[in-house]
Amino acid sequence: MPTPTHCPYCALQCGMTVKPGPAVVPRDFPVNRGGLCQKGWTSAALLNTPGRLTTPLVQGRPASWDEALDHVAQRLLELRAAHGPDSVAVFGGGGLTNEKSYLLGKFARVALGTSQIDYNGRFCMSSAAAAGIRAFGVDRGLPFPVTDLSNADAVLLVGANVAETMPPFVQHLRRAIDSGGLVVVDPRRTATAEQAAVHLAPTPGTDLALALGLLHVAVAERYVDKDYLSERAIGFEETWEVAARWWPEQVERVTGVSAADQRRAVAVLSRATNAYVLTARGTEQHASGSDMVSAWINLALALGLPGRPGSGFGCLTGQGNGQGGREHGQKADQLPGYRKIDDPAAREHVAEVWGVAPESLPGPGKSAYELLDSLGVGPRALMVFGSNIAVSAPRSAHVTERLAALDFLVVADFVLSETAVLADVVLPVTQWAEEGGTMTNLEGRVLLRSRAVTPPPGVRTDLEVLHELAVRLGQPAERFPVNEESVFAELRRASAGGVADYAGISYERLRAGEALHWPCPDERHPGTPRLFLDRFAHADGKARMVPVDHRGPAELPDDDYPLSATTGRVLQHYQSGAQTRRVPELNAAVPEAFVEVHPDTADRAGLAEGDVARICSRRGEVLAKVRCVQGMRIDTVFLPFHFPGEQRANLITNPALDPISGMPEFKVCAVRLEAVT
Repeated sequence: MPTPTHCPYCALQCGMTVKPGPAVVPRDFPVNRGGLCQKGWTSAALLNTPGRLTTPLVQGRPASWDEALDHVAQRLLELRAAHGPDSVAVFGGGGLTNEKSYLLGKFARVALGTSQIDYNGRFCMSSAAAAGIRAFGVDRGLPFPVTDLSNADAVLLVGANVAETMPPFVQHLRRAIDSGGLVVVDPRRTATAEQAAVHLAPTPGTDLALALGLLHVAVAERYVDKDYLSERAIGFEETWEVAARWWPEQVERVTGVSAADQRRAVAVLSRATNAYVLTARGTEQHASGSDMVSAWINLALALGLPGRPGSGFGCLTGQGNGQGGREHGQKADQLPGYRKIDDPAAREHVAEVWGVAPESLPGPGKSAYELLDSLGVGPRALMVFGSNIAVSAPRSAHVTERLAALDFLVVADFVLSETAVLADVVLPVTQWAEEGGTMTNLEGRVLLRSRAVTPPPGVRTDLEVLHELAVRLGQPAERFPVNEESVFAELRRASAGGVADYAGISYERLRAGEALHWPCPDERHPGTPRLFLDRFAHADGKARMVPVDHRGPAELPDDDYPLSATTGRVLQHYQSGAQTRRVPELNAAVPEAFVEVHPDTADRAGLAEGDVARICSRRGEVLAKVRCVQGMRIDTVFLPFHFPGEQRANLITNPALDPISGMPEFKVCAVRLEAVT
């Protein structure tokens, strides 16, 4: 029987129907309006992928579930007894359902008693989240429905290549594109930038200087909405003190973006009736990413956009449950409902729902890269759910060494990923269409992902795995439900009264087709598709403009490493490629890593189209085939990060961290090109 559900990939969560076969077809759903990208169209191939895991592996040999789970529990108990509860760490993922994210955080803090839990979403949305909380008092990627963008006359898109990463999204930009209102900030001439009326291509790592320059233009050209600032924001004068030093010609010297183009971009935004500023990973994955996003928020506030019907500011969440995954407790510093783990009232509320004493809950743990960097020195064991960190983590050769230094590694996955290959125990679990649960898409809308096919014999859900391990670790069986609807009912109680309040969202309402965006505090509440229309989430109802200044990338080019490298996604692949590289059609289209280089840059390195290049940084080197692209900056190269082994882009990326968000600097590092002889 056909089953309506949602795509297993990005945070658009496009509506689709799974039919017998299995096969997928798009369905009419607001974010995709009957469209799918190539990844979505081919997603059914994952359900019958060769190499599917159906039997637990212990030290590489097949084992029964009881043997595997008994072994895991015994080793965890031994390590905790010898080294304390923080000797065991947990690493989750932004693709896990809300139910899994919630139960994983509970499992870590209650069954294991560890503070050492974080997730790969730290590498995705953490800078945007930090900036959003500072400015607005709450973090929701898009505080308005995606469909609102369809009426935009102008959109400033910063660090996003949506034409490749989420193609159905582009239809919502059509009015802005057709009216000459799309402005794209990206060092590359991407498929998205090709559709822009204004393309600003800054030197990688200089986005903050560019944002300050655009704010300077807005003030100098009298585009600032003074009435809006007076009524709805504070901090303009302090913010202007910084931006006043960044006149357009100064910004041009730092960023390479002409003063004329800066003025054109601001004019496009300012003259529009409905305008939006949207940011994504390109401007967020920096050691100053939180400040970069704050600078773009400052520009949006100066123009009077956030919280105004038909206009606004938002961040484009990347992973499928990147929004919900950061709300319910798998982040190192959070409890369900987007509560802070060091808040006594939050601890008391959640502990009561969990039936434990508040003082038994651990405090904040390390952020993702700091956690991975400490493996084998602090944590002696790691449990991984929904992440392929051997490919996706920055400085990945070092992280792989840290994984090898562990006494015990457990990975739950449906295929033998590059991380699972390293594990002492691998637990085969269900994938997207084989299980039910909820996801929260980039606009804060909670979606029901229904089970559409029967999983292979021998496979269990993550909820079942957590339940079985918790019982073996001495927890009451009823404390860790295995039914997703039961887990969600508990999540609702735990989130009640929090920033991300799901109390009024039920499976019954979702099955009935209600469009429910959090916060939704009770079952009579219609949900909140548009935040901030009346007030922002600070006590006084006003947004904060945060004074920030440009400080540049953590690592600058020099004589030994004269180029800047940046990384990103391509149309056919997703994240570490653990899923998409197993889909024949997608892998045939892009089977290996490549490096985009300006032809003149390639020529100076003795390289030509199709040659294999060695891209070297201070941390390692990557091998990739050269693609000569006329539109590339001559000082910049680009690598996709989907490939394993010696093609891992993250062998060279810089783990320098944003001091606020813990975000590594994925988007810029100093490199050189060499010909492979």
